[in-house]
Amino acid sequence: MVDRNLNPSRVWATNLPPPHRVHQAGSAPHHEETEDVAAIYNQAGDDYAVYADGDPTQLFAFDRLHGYADQRLWALLETKLADLRASGARSVTLLDAGCGPGTWLRRLVTRARAFGFTRITARGFDIAQEQIQQARFLARNLASLPGVNFTFEVADLTGPLPEADASVDITICLYSVLSHLPVASLTDVSTEIARVTSGHFITTVRSIGSTPTAFVEPMEKVRQLKQDHGRNRCEIELCDGRRIVFSVHLFTASELRTFFASRFDIEDLRGLDLFHSRFSPDPRWNPACARVDGPFSVELVRLEEEYSTRREFMDRAAHLLLVGRSRGAAKSRTSTVDQSPRMHA
Repeated sequence: MVDRNLNPSRVWATNLPPPHRVHQAGSAPHHEETEDVAAIYNQAGDDYAVYADGDPTQLFAFDRLHGYADQRLWALLETKLADLRASGARSVTLLDAGCGPGTWLRRLVTRARAFGFTRITARGFDIAQEQIQQARFLARNLASLPGVNFTFEVADLTGPLPEADASVDITICLYSVLSHLPVASLTDVSTEIARVTSGHFITTVRSIGSTPTAFVEPMEKVRQLKQDHGRNRCEIELCDGRRIVFSVHLFTASELRTFFASRFDIEDLRGLDLFHSRFSPDPRWNPACARVDGPFSVELVRLEEEYSTRREFMDRAAHLLLVGRSRGAAKSRTSTVDQSPRMHA
């Protein structure tokens, strides 16, 4: 159990429409028990975007609790975009399965335009309607740009994807999305993702040995938390009295590989954030004065790189990163690359 009674808040984007809250009829809003994953993320409202990805108006700040993992992940995604552009491609298709407030897809679209892609097709989807509403609002300026087809939809990853075979250059599915799915559905989900992906599939999941997380709220707002690994069930009591119970499966590295190795060539599988979140300022164990900077920061990065692919350490990282490449990537890319002269580095 984790006992917390701190309740900091962050305010952003005050012109966002007020979030829709989901409550059972006749129940007190601060003392209900919610087990539906979509309802839980709907209730998270606009604060979730800050907790999950940082200030949504500062796309590349990467200054939240898991900033190191975000930086490492973004460096990878940016490299994949740059490589695709360097191959001569002028169009790119992006898919974010379980996009939440759409921050990662906005990052990709923003950088794709900067790299000179003239046709950008990007679709994000999520089971939580409130998150999709925020994603549409935050992406409205990008979506109106010429050459950009940028959409967000309410949809379930366990169903068929509307994308054509081998039509997506980069598919992402980040952080807690796969954890909330029934384990029995993951084989079909991975098969469907592989069907539509012509280039790379990149996913991150919470590892079985990670530090505690409440998924939709910072731990400072949690009074009690219990993760039942046997039942894939997480029970959370928040400081405001709300009780959240939902399905959460935490992965081992070997298990994650099993679901995707038969469908993709695995380019990388590693732990993200073995040390940074454990040494960052945190009222639960590290005082604010214990900042991670200077030589200590450099040493932490060195340790992350040294141990991130060691089997005995990977399952104790905050997250696991898997990078898969479609086995038909080279062949399918030939038909989509423009016939113009190849771009030189």
